[in-house]
Amino acid sequence: MITDKQLKKLWRDFFTKHGFTQISNSSVIPENDPTVLFTTAGMHPLVPYLLGEKHPAGNKLFDVQRCIRTGDIDDVGDYNHNTFFEMLGNWFLGSCPKDEMIKLSYEFLTSKEYLGIPTEKLSVTVFEGDETAPRDEVATNTWKECGIAEDHIYYNPKKDNWWGLGSGVGPCGPDTEMFYDSGKEKCSENCRPGCNCGKYNEIWNDVFMQYRVDNAGEKAKLLENPNIDTGMGVERTICVLNGAKSSYDVGVFKLAIDLMNEKAEIKNSDETVRSYRILADHLRSSIFILGDEKGIKPSNIGQGYILRRFIRRSVNHARKIALNTKYFSDVVDLYIDYYSDEYDILVKNRDLIKKELNIEVEKFTKAIDLGYKEFEKVIAGIERHKQFAKEGEIVENIISGKAAFRLFDTFGFPMELTEEIAKERGYEVDKAGYEEAFKAHQEKSRTASAGAFKGGLADSSYENAKLHTATHIMLAGLKKMFGNQVEQRGSNITPERLRFDFNLDHKMTPEEIKELENFVNGVIERKIDVTCEELSLEEAKASGAHGIFDSKYGEKVKIYTIGDVDKQICGGPHAKNTGDLHHFKIQKEESSSSGIRRIKAILD
Repeated sequence: MITDKQLKKLWRDFFTKHGFTQISNSSVIPENDPTVLFTTAGMHPLVPYLLGEKHPAGNKLFDVQRCIRTGDIDDVGDYNHNTFFEMLGNWFLGSCPKDEMIKLSYEFLTSKEYLGIPTEKLSVTVFEGDETAPRDEVATNTWKECGIAEDHIYYNPKKDNWWGLGSGVGPCGPDTEMFYDSGKEKCSENCRPGCNCGKYNEIWNDVFMQYRVDNAGEKAKLLENPNIDTGMGVERTICVLNGAKSSYDVGVFKLAIDLMNEKAEIKNSDETVRSYRILADHLRSSIFILGDEKGIKPSNIGQGYILRRFIRRSVNHARKIALNTKYFSDVVDLYIDYYSDEYDILVKNRDLIKKELNIEVEKFTKAIDLGYKEFEKVIAGIERHKQFAKEGEIVENIISGKAAFRLFDTFGFPMELTEEIAKERGYEVDKAGYEEAFKAHQEKSRTASAGAFKGGLADSSYENAKLHTATHIMLAGLKKMFGNQVEQRGSNITPERLRFDFNLDHKMTPEEIKELENFVNGVIERKIDVTCEELSLEEAKASGAHGIFDSKYGEKVKIYTIGDVDKQICGGPHAKNTGDLHHFKIQKEESSSSGIRRIKAILD
């Protein structure tokens, strides 16, 4: 039996031994990236460095990164889908020693000092080659050199073993994926890695960013600054290595489910297992969002909307197993205590997490009670229609999509709950109509695109860099006006505008907004150079720089200085001179959540 804690320690020991530097575990809220709501992969915080910036910690790095993906939220409850997960990653920046990386992968997987997987239990896939780039013979030959048998090496097309941006243009390259053979019989003659029958389980992926494509469909060219990015999911790997049927049967998930099973009136069984798993997953994700450095709270937009959805789905499934929501607090404590040695931010924010969770639970519990009453009104309306129907008119037991969406949008009534209660009453729900109404709602309230780029590469244009610099100047102005207790609580930047959240106990007056605008434009008019230096954490503190200092950031950090205006630990990118910003204009100042204000601004 191997635990997640043991796996992470082995990972750290292995890459430290091989000369890699551990870097910080970043927030689950990406910095200045409008393309995704959450940090979706270990590579996400490294985007500027994958695009060519020099990393303060060097060019051989590794980490354990907390991530959240919501694209498969409806699949949560099966054997291995999780919204929150930890990703083990390592990188070569500015070089692509493919053979070296593959040999490292093989050593970690098979060495008795580390995972000790028998070579015959491993199968790998490599890129088969096409008009874009040739077959990855280097990967094939290196795997053979390591000892992987030829019949355990499989060639795949671009859709399976190629990394690139969604547009097909930009940095790209082949990958090689590693699979553990569960020992099950093949489901057919065509069974191979990638089959969903359960025989082959992917545990690691090495991505070789060695090419670039200038125009879609063209042959790839070698990249001037290639990289290697690898990823191994903690939850999935310990599930596979322990021979468990589900990631919910091992580790902290098992502890949480056992606790809920002890408290619930309806016990864990084949009929209720999905509810138990969704509760375990969604409560853990909620804890990591609520306890994050960026201070996200439930709301109707962006990350807050996803958080609200997690909590409300938790309440819904707690009802299904007759679990009193007062026991959510016990589950919160279990998770925080389990992760306390790695995420002290959760321990620090324990009371805040419980408070915000309870507020949303109580709010939704009241709303869902109203939703039940509204549901009864919908049914009563249909029954009245039947009663007064014209001769020959057929009134079916179908709840309209519009009514189902209103139950969801106004009362927070999940579609699955509407369907379940409707079925009990002999009714159906117009799902197509509901989806149509839901899509119309999405178009109206569209926020950040979830997953515009595979892997989460952000827009790193100079427009973004200038707006990023503007946020630094603006925060300096806010601190000058209201005190050093003012801190950033969230940021979203597109090439057109910036959105900046910060803590403040009142709505800014028109005079205060104008004062802040004048401060920023005054700095712009001074045409100050923006400089960058690399310092140790202690040197950074001593220099007066502000930022987050309590993370495993590596030996050195980047400090961006704007004259006498601001000195901050930051990964970049930034403008070269404040004069490049031209003119700063605040478009709106509004409430984001309790005690948090939001500014939307542009450069023109």
